[in-house]
Amino acid sequence: MARLDLGKTAPEPYAGFKQADAALRKGPLDETVRELVKIRVSQINGCVFCVDMHSREALRTGEDQDRLLQLPVWQESELFDERERAALAYAEAVTRREHVTDELWDALRKAFPDEAELGHLVAQVSLINALNLIGVPLEMKPPRR
Repeated sequence: MARLDLGKTAPEPYAGFKQADAALRKGPLDETVRELVKIRVSQINGCVFCVDMHSREALRTGEDQDRLLQLPVWQESELFDERERAALAYAEAVTRREHVTDELWDALRKAFPDEAELGHLVAQVSLINALNLIGVPLEMKPPRR
């Protein structure tokens, strides 16, 4: 059991997170990229709840298990395309609070020329980091199956 149920103790702010997530799901960002980013950021942040939830969601939407197994080492894997690599590199830099270099940003812009899709990627990376900052300190755990 989590230390605190934010949905009950702070329902309005928590609803805002859920609304942002719903808006991102409706947006132009590719579903596969969206889920890979959520999983990778959650792995880095150590959010077991989010890793479990988003990995299962990715599998439900058709993601390949081999790609999920290789996600922690995506740089060495041959299973990810250039768009996914650009999104993952950006997500990792932001999550680790590293400077997003011009080179990294240029690669991201090249991979995501549609500004709306790029904007949704930036928002998704920020949102999953924020949600991890809830899940980790509250010790949220996935259900035992």
